[in-house]
Amino acid sequence: MMIMKKTHRRRFLKNACLGIGASLGSAFSLSPLSPPAPSGAGVKKENVRFQLGLASYTFRAFRLDQALAMTRRLGLTTIALKSVHLPLDSPAEQIRAIAGGVAGSGLNLYAGGVIYMTSEAEVRRAFEYAKTAGMKIIVGVPDHELLPTVDRCVREFDVFMAIHNHGPTDELYPTPESILDEIRGFDRRMGVCLDVGHAQRSGIDPSLSAIRCRDRLIDVHIKDVTAAGAEGKPVEIGRGVIDIPRFLRTLVELSFSGTVSLEYEKDEDDPLPGASESLGFIRGVLAGFAD
Repeated sequence: MMIMKKTHRRRFLKNACLGIGASLGSAFSLSPLSPPAPSGAGVKKENVRFQLGLASYTFRAFRLDQALAMTRRLGLTTIALKSVHLPLDSPAEQIRAIAGGVAGSGLNLYAGGVIYMTSEAEVRRAFEYAKTAGMKIIVGVPDHELLPTVDRCVREFDVFMAIHNHGPTDELYPTPESILDEIRGFDRRMGVCLDVGHAQRSGIDPSLSAIRCRDRLIDVHIKDVTAAGAEGKPVEIGRGVIDIPRFLRTLVELSFSGTVSLEYEKDEDDPLPGASESLGFIRGVLAGFAD
């Protein structure tokens, strides 16, 4: 099995380097009541509507200017900032200045987070912060009792709230499906930031989660883990247990048009090589889609 996995991985990395247009397998039936099934149709490159981005938590040990420079080195143009790079309690003029600097560096600041919210004041602060910075999305974790306040704020500020799942040890939102249970009936600008790694650590196939959440899927954090359980640790994409090609094909079949942001959590002090390898694998998968 190890030999087969290494061979499988090399094939996609070769696609990333050489742009080989090979089909990556069957497309899926999208019934919400059953797993995706082979449809016999290849996934077309022209149908890829999502863009790749970066969650700046990847570069949490580095200054903002360093994080922006490394993001550009990865060939990305879209970023979500963690508060370590844009503090939540910054004055409005400082938020605007930093956001302007991000734009001036050639990057689109599309989101902020993950932002935790334990009071109504913290909810409002998060929305004011996002609006001031020009962010379209908050990737957040509001306490359950604050969801009516979040609902009011998404209407007032016209900023999306993508609630982030954090795996089997999280009491609020362990799985993407647990988020759906809580936001049912609220404004549709409240939805899911599907963390692929934490879904897998919860024993859930991320592709199935994407299908179940498709009507509320706002954002994606993509990563890989070493095991499909709570013991799973971060690893370079393609070296872990997640079926990344299947997940990306599923997003295409769902016509997902948001951002798939790499959140590389391994090697905090030297993340660039692993982040580059992870993006190379993703790009190899995408390069393998049929013309």
